[in-house]
Amino acid sequence: MNILITGANRGIGAALVSEAEARGHSVYGTTRASNDPKLLPLDVRDPKSASALAAQLKDTPIDLLVCNAGVYLEKGLPVTGLTDTQLWADTFATNVTGVYLTAMAFLPNLALSQTPKIAIISSQMGSSERAGGQAYIYRASKAAALNLGRNLAVDLKPKNIAVGIYHPGWVRTDMGSSAAAIGTEDSAPGLLDRFDHLSLKTTGCFEMWNGDPMPF
Repeated sequence: MNILITGANRGIGAALVSEAEARGHSVYGTTRASNDPKLLPLDVRDPKSASALAAQLKDTPIDLLVCNAGVYLEKGLPVTGLTDTQLWADTFATNVTGVYLTAMAFLPNLALSQTPKIAIISSQMGSSERAGGQAYIYRASKAAALNLGRNLAVDLKPKNIAVGIYHPGWVRTDMGSSAAAIGTEDSAPGLLDRFDHLSLKTTGCFEMWNGDPMPF
């Protein structure tokens, strides 16, 4: 299977690349800025960057597109101090618009697959039912990514493209912190198992890394 994973230079993205390669898949990892020659350049915020990479991979079937690139720019800031509108714009540009731009850019590659899938890494922090306060910008962006994924699932189903939205768990990464509940060695294999189970019958699902359904 050919897999394209965005935001693959660290954290969950890097772990997904390693686990997918260990399972025998052909993996294309991307990063916005890295000296790693194994990773392809992609700024998910920039439609020209997405188009350039899609052109580079022209005629290459993509069986699974994993929209993993994300930012948590307000980390550590009090909820009363989120008045910098650029924080909101930059977060949504990556976490929401970036998902849309990536999905649209690689639709031709997905169309070349027999069983094309898009996996969107959102978060339980995007669940309205699990609103826990704090992290307003990040929560709002992940809620928007969830909503985007649900609507993509509707519109791409006639094209035979399944779309799933996933909570990777609270993972020990730079974003999740050392206090998080699980490691990437748990999250990445679990997520890939969920991607394997994604189909047109389950398109639009919102699931945890271990398969538990997530509340919207």
